Amino acid sequence: MKLQMHSIRFDADQKLIQFIQKKADKLDTFFDRIIDGEVFMRLDKDDNMENKIIEIKLNIPKNQLFVKERAKSFEAASDQAVEALRRQIIKHKDKTVSY
Repeated sequence: MKLQMHSIRFDADQKLIQFIQKKADKLDTFFDRIIDGEVFMRLDKDDNMENKIIEIKLNIPKNQLFVKERAKSFEAASDQAVEALRRQIIKHKDKTVSY
């Protein structure tokens, strides 16, 4: 799946980008018609330890899925985001199959 990566307020290293791409590629097993997506990695300026934010937007036929997660690390946030997208994909498939 083609993902555009955007890191805001910092420069993401290649290892992090590859980690997120690998996690997101697993979503193809649940829904093979994902067109493309965008990932926004953002550092929040608050004093809270959970200041890493990941936003993922996936384009699928006739729809768009979006998730925003916050955690102590980008890896943990991307794990949570991909899991939330997996649940959204399964719900979307159930709705389209039932019609």
